Amino acid sequence: MINKRSLWFLTLFSLILVLSIYYITMPSELLLTTNKNIIENKDKPENKDNSTPTVNIEESNLLVALRVESDEAVNKQIEDLQLVLTNSESSVEDKNKAYEKIKELNDNRGTEEKLESQIKENFKLDSFVKIIDNQIQVTVKSEESSEKLANNIMRNIQSNYESPKYITVKFQK
Repeated sequence: MINKRSLWFLTLFSLILVLSIYYITMPSELLLTTNKNIIENKDKPENKDNSTPTVNIEESNLLVALRVESDEAVNKQIEDLQLVLTNSESSVEDKNKAYEKIKELNDNRGTEEKLESQIKENFKLDSFVKIIDNQIQVTVKSEESSEKLANNIMRNIQSNYESPKYITVKFQK
């Protein structure tokens, strides 16, 4: 006769087994679908004259490129710090420092996005913001590059902080 404890154990075990099989098989199904799309796209001729493809870089892509480069650098730092956290030979102090640094990097990322949206809201300009310690670097996409506009952007950003920050504004056309 099966008692309640055994029944619960079998039920939970079977549920865990079904879920783990689902999660194990799910990525391979996604990869197969992605591979089919890639193979189908390779069969279609993209360049009919067999010349090398040309890449046109627009100035508006500069902000995207800066953002991608910054995100890659931050993600690399976070990966390195996570290795310290997961390393069993790391001391508690090193793990605490790594955790605090990860927290700081994530906070900076959120603040950067907030400042970018604030510049977009107040000045109707696309921008890229990078925070490094006490320095804030702002790259703004604008045809107009006046000292007055730069000063207004710097004042707007500084209004978010109690302590003075070193803020630089660079204009890109």
